[in-house]
Amino acid sequence: MRIHFDEQLDRLNEEIINMGTLIQQAIGMAVEALIKRDVEKAKQTMDFDAEIDHQEKIIENLCLKLLLQQQPVARDLRVISAALKMITDMERIGDHASDISELAIQLADLPPVEQLPDVEAMAKETMVMLIQGLEAYVERNYEKAEKVIVHDDVIDDLFDRVKQELIEIIQKNSDFAGQAADLLMVAKYFERIGDHATNIAEWVIFSITGKHE
Repeated sequence: MRIHFDEQLDRLNEEIINMGTLIQQAIGMAVEALIKRDVEKAKQTMDFDAEIDHQEKIIENLCLKLLLQQQPVARDLRVISAALKMITDMERIGDHASDISELAIQLADLPPVEQLPDVEAMAKETMVMLIQGLEAYVERNYEKAEKVIVHDDVIDDLFDRVKQELIEIIQKNSDFAGQAADLLMVAKYFERIGDHATNIAEWVIFSITGKHE
């Protein structure tokens, strides 16, 4: 019985990694759509959100089967409970990738403002946080989860820089005010993605220690 339970836990890990991969792809596609003003890519990203939602349901069902059909000990209960909490944050990250794609469509026909490398940097850093958070869960790695939480400061600093850059752009040319507001919203979505990745890492720590920060 325990062997079967462990096999199901291994499958849970695999499905969570699969969901993480989908989200990583969605973020990458959303950023590409934004930078290249690619409406079709943005629409593909929005369609991609349905796959992420479907993967969330697969994991939810697997967790419920583990809880109902097996007799998990306290540590197992923490692992399963953490997974259920994590996928809620993961689904929200997928939603934000879709939100960014919607803004990319709005911006597609407008003359581009100055390049904002810090927006791309935010995308890259949030993906690093997500991947490391999921790796920490699968590996039961407390130290890696802690690093994800600390890394959120990098996202916050980048957000502040983007905000200042956009203010300076508006000061130079008020015609860009509307577009700057949309780009600030993009940066805000990335900041929220960082917050969700932090939540994931905190649930990893709970699954290991039984304490939620």
